[in-house]
Amino acid sequence: MSEPISQPNLLSNKGSFDVSDQPNYPLTQTNSSRSAELNKELGEFAQLSLQPAETQQAINTSQVALGGSIFLTLIVITAVIAFLKACLRICKPNEILIISGRKYKQPDGREVGYRVVFGGRALVIPIIEQVERMDMTTMPIPVEVSNSYAKGGTPLNIQAIANVKVSSKRNIVGNAIERFLGRNRSEIRRVVRETLEGNLRGVVANLTPEQVNEDRLNFAERIAEDVARDLNKLGLQLDTLKVQSVTDDMGYLSSIGRRQIAKIVRDAEIAEAEALGQAERIEADCQKRAEMFKSQALTITQQKQNELRKIKAELDQRSKSEEERTAAAAKEARARAEQQLQTVRAKLERLRLQADEVLPAEARREAQALHAKGAAAETAENAKAAAAVNEMLAQVWQETGASSNQIFLLQQIEMILKEAAAIPDRMQLQNINVVDNGDGKAIASLANVYPEVVRQFLDQVKQTLGIDVIGTLNSHSIASPDIPTESLKS
Repeated sequence: MSEPISQPNLLSNKGSFDVSDQPNYPLTQTNSSRSAELNKELGEFAQLSLQPAETQQAINTSQVALGGSIFLTLIVITAVIAFLKACLRICKPNEILIISGRKYKQPDGREVGYRVVFGGRALVIPIIEQVERMDMTTMPIPVEVSNSYAKGGTPLNIQAIANVKVSSKRNIVGNAIERFLGRNRSEIRRVVRETLEGNLRGVVANLTPEQVNEDRLNFAERIAEDVARDLNKLGLQLDTLKVQSVTDDMGYLSSIGRRQIAKIVRDAEIAEAEALGQAERIEADCQKRAEMFKSQALTITQQKQNELRKIKAELDQRSKSEEERTAAAAKEARARAEQQLQTVRAKLERLRLQADEVLPAEARREAQALHAKGAAAETAENAKAAAAVNEMLAQVWQETGASSNQIFLLQQIEMILKEAAAIPDRMQLQNINVVDNGDGKAIASLANVYPEVVRQFLDQVKQTLGIDVIGTLNSHSIASPDIPTESLKS
């Protein structure tokens, strides 16, 4: 703060001017009036010089008061923040706050020594109340049970995964607080795992191995219903339970699978045999209908031929009658008769031409049309029968699965092997000269010619048609060890 500017001490004795300090001059009336005016001006100047000092002092006083009020405000704000930090507790959505230290009344009327906060915030009285937190996130717990005996006495090995958390229901969470507050989550997992294993063994004992393995959803639901009551007593909640695998050391489940596969293969073979039988019946029916159409065509052709013979007989009879009549009339008018005879002969010639060429041609044309109709009907029925057979075989193959090609190929393998074995016989060889070097390998090489020819034939079938006979025989011999490979090679 700046100091007030000192003014020159021009006035003394309350602003009066002492003329005794001035030199002694002769005074006149004019000098007296000037001295009075000068004293008046000096007094006004002294009053004006004292006003800035008073204003500065007032400003300094107001600044000190403002600084004190700001300081008090900061102290109050700091005290409020410290109070909130010491008393206010924030609860996250995935946890709960347990505030203990006083008696609290539950909704059911019971009094307990704590209160629970689910998310949000709460005010706590320091020293009197104590705050602890409990995590409510999910705990994945793997469950493995060995030698759990199912209904019937079959031991099963079961692996499952369960997701468990602290219950968010107010009437249940108290059980978890009383049992697990302050304990490690690994201890909670251990208690839950042991509880799940016991419940799982109890449920498995009431089910057969087939029910456990085939209907896992129902199995998991029964376990969840059974374990939910025990977990509620612990204050916990089961979110999900999934059965991962069901196995056994005795091979019981795998034997069930093999039995089902054998049943499916047997049903496929029966269905294929029924389809082939139905196809044969349809083909026989189509052939029968084709024969019927052919016989009808032959009958119509015979009828037309009979009509042709009848027409020819009538024409012959008319021709003979005309000749007799003409011969009788020749005596009376030979010239006219001769002319008429020529006319009649020309007419007869046309009739014979029509009877010998036109009518047979029409009859042949009709017969050919009927033959073509019968052949077309036979071809159409054969095509329908073949299409029906192919459609039934395709349906049977589709229902049978990937093994239908192998089954069909195995049914035709005898014909394929006969054709393959007959190839060397078709080779027209008269003499074969073998030159041996003395080591005996030439005869052995000659003996291997026939198998090599058969193998090359089967390779050509695979490259041309995509039918792997050798691979099918090998896979069938591996998949069905009961079939001797010597019978396939023969």
